[in-house]
Amino acid sequence: MSNPEQLRYSKEHEWLSAVEDGVATVGITQHAAHALGDVVFVQLPEAGQDVTAGEACGELESTKSVSDLYSPVSGTVTEFNQDVVDDPALVNTAPFEAGWLFKVRVSEEPSDLLTADEYTAFAGE
Repeated sequence: MSNPEQLRYSKEHEWLSAVEDGVATVGITQHAAHALGDVVFVQLPEAGQDVTAGEACGELESTKSVSDLYSPVSGTVTEFNQDVVDDPALVNTAPFEAGWLFKVRVSEEPSDLLTADEYTAFAGE
């Protein structure tokens, strides 16, 4: 598995894009998608909802389990991915592309996000 170099990663297995005009995109890693198994339902934060770094803001349900979705940053959700709500399998098939989960106007970035290499080592890939 290859983790895109331009992203940063949380120890809860979420990825964060670079912040552009104050907004970043959040998703889960390929490692997390593989560990979950076939994702069959997603509950994402709504636009306008405030999220806090490291706290649960949604859920991912798979054929194996239900897992919390954590926000890697604090801020306000600007958009969620309706395509993933309609077709949760996108999380498994394209976790870094079409399977993104939500966009957030970042108010505070934690200092403990990992680089791609650090995340790869952390995840034992």
